[in-house]
Amino acid sequence: MSPIHDQTYRRYEGTRAPVGRAWTVILKGGIRAALNRRFFLILLIVSWVMFIVRAVQIYAVLNIAGAQRVLPVDAQLFRQFVEQQSIFVFFVTIYAGAGLIANDRRANALQIYLSKPLLRMEYIGGKLGVLASFLALITLAPALLLLVVQVLFSGSFEFLRENTFVIPATILACLIRVVVCSFTMLALSSLSKNSRYVGVLFTGVIFFTDAMYGVLLLVTGSTRVAWVSIGADLDQVTDAIFRQPLRYDTPLLVSILVLVGLVTVSISVLERRVRGVEVVS
Repeated sequence: MSPIHDQTYRRYEGTRAPVGRAWTVILKGGIRAALNRRFFLILLIVSWVMFIVRAVQIYAVLNIAGAQRVLPVDAQLFRQFVEQQSIFVFFVTIYAGAGLIANDRRANALQIYLSKPLLRMEYIGGKLGVLASFLALITLAPALLLLVVQVLFSGSFEFLRENTFVIPATILACLIRVVVCSFTMLALSSLSKNSRYVGVLFTGVIFFTDAMYGVLLLVTGSTRVAWVSIGADLDQVTDAIFRQPLRYDTPLLVSILVLVGLVTVSISVLERRVRGVEVVS
C-alpha cells in the first residue's frame, strides 16, 4: 500500500494583480484574438487608404500652384476625413464587436468570468476597450497623424495657429463615433448568443433609421426629421464641432440628445444582460 503524503495548506506564492486591473486581461485577449484573423487585418489596412489619399492631397496643395483653390486644406478637409471613415467604422464595429459578448454567452463563459474575482464593470470595460481601441485606430489615429503630416509638409504651425479648434474638434468628433458605436454594438451583442445575428441587428439599426429618415423626408419635405437617423445625428454634431454650417434643419440639441439617449439605453441593456446568472424575463 502506498503511503499517504501530508497535503497541508500552503500559501500562494504567485503574483497578485492589483484590484481593478483584471479588465486589461480581457482587453489584451480580445485584441490578440481579433488580430489573429487575416481578413480583419486586411480590413484595418484598407481603412488607412483614405489617410494616404488625404496626405497626397495635402502635399499637392502645398507644392502645386493653384491647387489650393481646387483642393483646399482647411477645417472642412478634416471633417470630411472623419466622415469618410464612417464606412470603415461600420465594418470594423461588426467584425470586431458582434461576438464580444455573444460568443461568451453561447459558450456559457459569462458565468465563468463573473464567478472569478472580476467585477462586472471590469468585464464590460475590457470588452468595450477591445472595440474602442480598433475604432480609435481607424479614426482618431489617422486623423491626428494627418495633422502631423500637414505640419511636416508645410514646415510650419501656421495652419494650426489659424485653426486652433481643429485638434480638439478632430479628437471630439472621432471619440463621439467611437463611444456611440462601441456601446451600441456591445449592448446588441449582449442580447444574443449568435454573433451573426448581432451583426445583422446592428446593420438593421443603422440602415433602418436612415430609411426611416428618407421616408419622413419625402412625406414632410423637411430635414427637421433627420434626428431619427443615427448617421445624420453624427454628421450634424460633427458639423457643429468643426464650425461648419449644419446640413440639416434638426436642432443641434436634439441630435445630441438622441446620441446621449442611445448610449444611455445601451448602458442600461448591458447592466441588465451582463450577469453571472442568466435572467429569464
